[in-house]
Amino acid sequence: MSKNYFKTYPDKDGFFKEYGGAFIPPHLEVEMKKINEAYYSISKSHKFISELRSIRKHFQGRPTPVFHCNRLSNKYGGQIYLKREDLNHTGAHKLNHCMGEALLAKYMGKKKLIAETGAGQHGVALATAAAYFGLKCEIHMGEVDIAKEFPNVQRMNILGATVIPVTHGLKTLKEAVDSAFEAYLKDPITTLYCIGSVVGPHPFPMMVRDFQRVVGIEAKEQFFEMTGELPDNVVACIGGGSNAMGIFSAFMEHEECTLYGIEPAGKSFKTGEHAATMTLGKPGVIHGFKCYTLQDDEGNPAPVHSVASGLDYPGVGPEHSMLKDLKKVTYDSINDKETIDAFFELSRLEGIIPALESAHAVAYAFKLAKKNPKQSILVNLSGRGDKDLDYVVDTFGLPD
Repeated sequence: MSKNYFKTYPDKDGFFKEYGGAFIPPHLEVEMKKINEAYYSISKSHKFISELRSIRKHFQGRPTPVFHCNRLSNKYGGQIYLKREDLNHTGAHKLNHCMGEALLAKYMGKKKLIAETGAGQHGVALATAAAYFGLKCEIHMGEVDIAKEFPNVQRMNILGATVIPVTHGLKTLKEAVDSAFEAYLKDPITTLYCIGSVVGPHPFPMMVRDFQRVVGIEAKEQFFEMTGELPDNVVACIGGGSNAMGIFSAFMEHEECTLYGIEPAGKSFKTGEHAATMTLGKPGVIHGFKCYTLQDDEGNPAPVHSVASGLDYPGVGPEHSMLKDLKKVTYDSINDKETIDAFFELSRLEGIIPALESAHAVAYAFKLAKKNPKQSILVNLSGRGDKDLDYVVDTFGLPD
């Protein structure tokens, strides 16, 4: 991996090798160019960097800690550690890029933020950022996810955001992205579309990755301070892939660290019962960029499923697609049952209730620990599970 990796990827046109780019209407190309130019100019300025650092420290509560799971390690073998992004303000890693995007919007003179959300964590984070900066906020969310993640809907409403229910198609994350993009196209001049992951047309995969790199920078320093070495394995869940790119970014140049991106195997590998894009997908274009996608027989995005609404997406970040081809990251999957079991296991053995998205990574860490009992495993615990409590208990009940 090149020492100038982050200056090499993406290239000037927004490509990570063959993935990424901006496949968008001509009038939107003008706005994307403005955002790109503003990001390159503003994000390098001392004033922008200083303000963002102050926000992270005094508002978000960063740095978040790394925690050693003693009881889980004793039970499963290995040494399991968690990067506690669930302790970041609003309960997930999403605020890292939302505050950055909202700060960018402020510097560009935008009046409104618009976005999609699946599990609601990105929606809550963006609503929080909008409230902080005094901006209007509009969040598009599928009706299925509104029912599953209603506590987050209430949080968005309390924070002053307008939540737009999406009622077409499968009524989940993919349709929410469609709806938000359509709304953004109506007024790209005064609005900034704040994409919720390392997806979408250039420059968003790059911007979100850069804002999330703080997770990896902190985790690397913290883990080394705790152990005197780097982790043998780094694990993160993958939907679009923002939390994974955040933590992977600090370890990609270290060959001794094996990186694992974990996606949803869902109920089965039948079409419509999983969202295992990297496992079963192929290159295609979705939402204005090229990446691995799950496709139906006609080449359209296939229906997907995951117990975790935030992973319920038929595409993935273009940088992840490149890293898969380069074999720099191992991509694997965890099914719904394994996820629910890990959700309760972490809750009862360590007193930490994880988001269902993060529970995919936790479940995979258990497998790694059993297989490699002498190795260390650092999991990016990307969010807390408050939002999932009603859904989990109503759907799966409580374990004995």
